[in-house]
Amino acid sequence: MESFSYNEFSEGLYSEAVTVTGPAKFIYLAGIGPKTPEGEVLHKDNFLEQCRLVWDKVEEVLKANGATLADIVKATSYLIDVRDRGDMQTCRAEAFEGQVFPPHTFLNVSQLARPGMMIEVDVVAAVAAE
Repeated sequence: MESFSYNEFSEGLYSEAVTVTGPAKFIYLAGIGPKTPEGEVLHKDNFLEQCRLVWDKVEEVLKANGATLADIVKATSYLIDVRDRGDMQTCRAEAFEGQVFPPHTFLNVSQLARPGMMIEVDVVAAVAAE
């Protein structure tokens, strides 16, 4: 996998493109939200904690499928309040800890799957085929 950025704006925020060469297994995650397995939304009034929980859950699901955050080839974040964008960047920087950011699309939406959710993330990852 190789990452590319073509504009100064994207440097340090996200890769503009990722190429995957050779046989690969792709892992598609459904939207991950700040919920318990029973569906209870956590940290309803704290965007940063919701975001951290979401990326922890993304990491868990990837690990269960033989991948890591470094294997993400595309991420999409859905936020209900554009003013949380800065905290989202902080949260992503914490999650990726100095790694190259994958291509990322940020979408501001009016609501998410459950009341109280402020963020949802879906990702696609690729690892070498077995």
